[in-house]
Amino acid sequence: MKRLFSIFLFSVLIMHAADYAGYSGAFLRMGTSARAMAMGSGFTAELDRGFTAYHNPASVAFLEKRQASFSYQSLALDRTFMASSVAAHLPPTAGLGVAWVSAGVNGIDGRTTSGEATKTLATSEDAVYISFAQRLQSWISVGINVKILFNQLPMNESDLTGKGTGFDIGVIVKPGKRMVFGLMVQDLNSYYQWNTSSVFEEEGRVYRDVFPSIFRAGITYKMRKLYITGDAGIIAGEKTDGSYGHLGQSVRAGVEYTFRKNYFFRSGYGNGRIGVGVGMNFSFIKTNDAFLDYAMVTELPAGMAHIITYAFHF
Repeated sequence: MKRLFSIFLFSVLIMHAADYAGYSGAFLRMGTSARAMAMGSGFTAELDRGFTAYHNPASVAFLEKRQASFSYQSLALDRTFMASSVAAHLPPTAGLGVAWVSAGVNGIDGRTTSGEATKTLATSEDAVYISFAQRLQSWISVGINVKILFNQLPMNESDLTGKGTGFDIGVIVKPGKRMVFGLMVQDLNSYYQWNTSSVFEEEGRVYRDVFPSIFRAGITYKMRKLYITGDAGIIAGEKTDGSYGHLGQSVRAGVEYTFRKNYFFRSGYGNGRIGVGVGMNFSFIKTNDAFLDYAMVTELPAGMAHIITYAFHF
């Protein structure tokens, strides 16, 4: 056990993430639930009670109960991030989910081209998820997320809105009780479409901002009180010179320690950030039907992010 943990710790220390945050759709790569972000968000093979379909839509098929969750992130620089999700088992072997993710910036100082103050502006990006998954056998499932995307950019006269759609496709394989494998393609054919003619008049045009696609493979392993998760991904998309190719890679991993069955201590690394967190499982209406999780994640050089997630099973 000590040897395995040493290998895991060494792997975490040598990992690094690609800098692809500047590409379109960055808010969908930030992570959502406190449990996942404390463990590096390497949840491609995990059934996350905070937002099941976000990491892999195929996991929805393995739900045993209906679940609802809400996550809030406290971020520096007047930024906001929220996510909510509802998912349920569809007898006999399927699952269905609906979710909403929203990120934005408030308190932007509006100015004219000559530098005169106008009004306080705000920008936001939103995604609505519709998820469906089906078990092909008792140990394997496939799933898809259909995403409806919105991006609102503030202007002094009128806002500029980009709209689009996107897809995630995933597979979950459960060869035994201790180990789970997952595969996922995130942001397949995802984009914003803009029409700038209302802002730039004769110079305006219709164009698309295409999101980079991420191809991920992940694994989870349960060992007594320790639970280890991790995944690796390749990011592909349009480069700054207009060509299409490999933008980088992403490796994420985390560990969770269970104390007295209802308390959890977590740590991990992913997306260029180090996370730690705690959680508890308690009884709200029925026995052990509620979860409250907290995570603190580094966001250098901006500071620290604080994430709180409440999840309820019914």
